[in-house]
Amino acid sequence: METLTFNPGEVREIVGHLSALMNRIPLQPPANETDYAEAVRVLNGLLDAGGADENHELAPLVDILGSLIGSYEDANHDVPGVTPEAVLRELMNQHNLKQSDLPEIGSQGVISEILSGKRELNTRQIGLLAQRFRISPAVFFPQVSIAA
Repeated sequence: METLTFNPGEVREIVGHLSALMNRIPLQPPANETDYAEAVRVLNGLLDAGGADENHELAPLVDILGSLIGSYEDANHDVPGVTPEAVLRELMNQHNLKQSDLPEIGSQGVISEILSGKRELNTRQIGLLAQRFRISPAVFFPQVSIAA
């Protein structure tokens, strides 16, 4: 495979854009609880700004930041074996909800597939659930493993 090369002007442009982006969005793994809280705050802001819609221009940032937050939670918050569908099921139980009580997420068939693990929650659905239950969207992001 051929290596992509950048000329000095392109590097300056990329670094400029990256610096501007990272002044607003923490694009590195949280190092501590303060960084984690800030990342969750920013993620909520991205979701509120439209990133909950998987077709929105902010959706890739939501995915990246959600993965970073999820990895931090997996390493630092002891919640073993919790899947997004288990979180949804528990929220439904706590609030005494049936599948038909979540039409904004999808049909009963879609919710059934999510709860059975046959379908994953998308960023739009995660954003809507986070808003409805007033929780961090990060609780729905499973650990992401990156192969070397």
